[in-house]
Amino acid sequence: MKLYKNAVIFAGGKSSRMGKDKALLPFGAYKSLSHFQFDKLQKLFTHVYLSAKNDKFDFEAPVIKDKYSEDSPLVGLLSIFESLEVEEVFILSVDAPFVDASVIAKLMAERTEPYDAIVAKSPSGLQPLCGAYNRSILPLVREQYEKGDHKLMNLLSLVHTITVDFEDDTPFTNLNHPEEYEEACLTLADKKA
Repeated sequence: MKLYKNAVIFAGGKSSRMGKDKALLPFGAYKSLSHFQFDKLQKLFTHVYLSAKNDKFDFEAPVIKDKYSEDSPLVGLLSIFESLEVEEVFILSVDAPFVDASVIAKLMAERTEPYDAIVAKSPSGLQPLCGAYNRSILPLVREQYEKGDHKLMNLLSLVHTITVDFEDDTPFTNLNHPEEYEEACLTLADKKA
C-alpha cells in the first residue's frame, strides 16, 4: 500500500545553467532524471505526475502542462491546482535526486495540524521545491501570479508555512551545472557499489 496520495515532479525549468534539459539527462540505470524521480516517488505515492510546458518524456507518465506562458514554479503550482481536484500535493524538483523516502516521511509527518505549506529547511535555507502544498493556497497563488510575483519564497511568507529542519544540505543538492550532474552520477554509482 502507498503511504501518500499525490506527488508532482517539477520538470519544466529552462536548465540554462546546465546547457541542456536536465530533466532528460540520463541518471543511473534510467534514461532520464525524470524517470528516476518518477520511479522513486511511485513507490510512496498513489498518483505521481510530471509538471512541464509539454510532454517531452520518453516513458509513460501523466503530465500536467503549464497553463501559462511564464517559466516559474509558481506557474507550475497554479497549473497543478487548476488541473487536479486534490487537497494536497507533495512537490519535488526533478534536479534533487537525493531527496529520499526518509526526507519525504519527515515532511509528511508534519501534516497533523492545518497548514498551507510544509517545506524542508536545510542549513542553506528553505527548500520550496521539496514539500507539501495544500489547496488552501490557490487564491493567494493566483493573486501572486496576477501581481507578477513568481517567487515561491514570497508566497511562503504570506501563508501558514511549517518548516521542517534538516541538519544536512546533501539530500537537497540541486543539479544546476554540468559538474554537479557529473558528481551526482558518481555519488549514485558509489551508493550502489
